[in-house]
Amino acid sequence: MKRPMKPRVGMAVALGFCAACKSSGGQPSAPPGITAAKLAVTSASFASNGAIPVDYTCDGLDKSPQLTWSAPPEGTRAFAVVLEDPDAPGGTFTHWIAFDIRPDVLGLPENADLAAFGGSTGMNDFKRTGYAGPCPPKLEIHHYFFRLFALNAPLGLTAAASRSTLDAALSGHVLAEGALVGTFSR
Repeated sequence: MKRPMKPRVGMAVALGFCAACKSSGGQPSAPPGITAAKLAVTSASFASNGAIPVDYTCDGLDKSPQLTWSAPPEGTRAFAVVLEDPDAPGGTFTHWIAFDIRPDVLGLPENADLAAFGGSTGMNDFKRTGYAGPCPPKLEIHHYFFRLFALNAPLGLTAAASRSTLDAALSGHVLAEGALVGTFSR
């Protein structure tokens, strides 16, 4: 009988904000001479480090959760959001890429239509655009990082941009960043 895998809590905590390093070869960076500020990211849908409700996963309605963030630094011209799972068996797995969200937006409702906020979606690792919620292998607890970036310029990427394209475009444009972490198991 095969034993279920143990959760990798320490690994997820150690990865923290550098969870994207594996997929892009480097952390998105701030413009020269600027240190990226921190943004607080919260959700009415689930608590920080809490369980993500099934409606926001592949086992439920697979809709994006509500997100709210703190005021960005002066000079913010756009936001980008990435949902990733660093606990995935093959390495960090990207579930959602959203970019060019207007700078006056301080949150997204659940099941957000990004076009209503000036945004576009990129290609996730399921090879489709839009949100694709948590969907870990059975009996595994995974950590999901909703990463937010405040940018000094819109990225202007084409719809369905890949994660590596997004990460390259973020470099040199990140004024502030934050993350909300949730867990899910099946």
